[in-house]
Amino acid sequence: MGTAVALALVWGLYALDPGAWPGLAGALTQTALFVANLVVTARSRRTKVAVVRTLQRWLINPLVRLLFRVGLNPLGLAILETRGRVSGQPRRTPVGNGRVGDDFWIIAEHGLRAGYVRNIQRDPHVRIRLRVGWRYRWVSGVAEILPADDVLARQRSIVRWHPLRMLNAMNVRVLGADLLTVRVRLLPADEHEHPPEPLLIMEKGGSQRPGTPTFSMIIGGPPRSDVGDSR
Repeated sequence: MGTAVALALVWGLYALDPGAWPGLAGALTQTALFVANLVVTARSRRTKVAVVRTLQRWLINPLVRLLFRVGLNPLGLAILETRGRVSGQPRRTPVGNGRVGDDFWIIAEHGLRAGYVRNIQRDPHVRIRLRVGWRYRWVSGVAEILPADDVLARQRSIVRWHPLRMLNAMNVRVLGADLLTVRVRLLPADEHEHPPEPLLIMEKGGSQRPGTPTFSMIIGGPPRSDVGDSR
């Protein structure tokens, strides 16, 4: 279905203005790529997943993260941060913006093969960078994998009349091999904005007692990183 919609879009744009770039050659090239995608999907899902994940890891995801850093988000995406199941370091992955109220829905293209899904299996506590009001903020949440959920119905409910969500849904269906629903329960601000608690508070002279400290030592968590693979 996603491939059919993509082909209709390609040839519809060509029909509107045949002389516009990239013209007939571009439409034929895109058609060939979509057909090849269908063939690979039918013959070897494992090969398709390997190819798509390579493109996403080394080309698409770094570009999207760079755009977020400079304050640009032309595709209306969000950034999902999980904890690496092996490294224990934060791993950031662009995902479609599936926020509906206090829930954030993700349609994982590669199901349980996706690195961030396996990270969630190990540790369901995540953060999502999304637009809150006029600014982008990190919002904490708890993720849950829903293998019994109707993925296509869920995707339709997320998309509704959002043009950018419709575009993302089309990409997910074209590039995906084993779609899987992930729900993130977003936490209220007072639950995810936890300043580090002081491990040692002492007053001058060495005594420890209630009151305003004159000396404090605070030990925080490990440094953040979004470089490397999803493990």
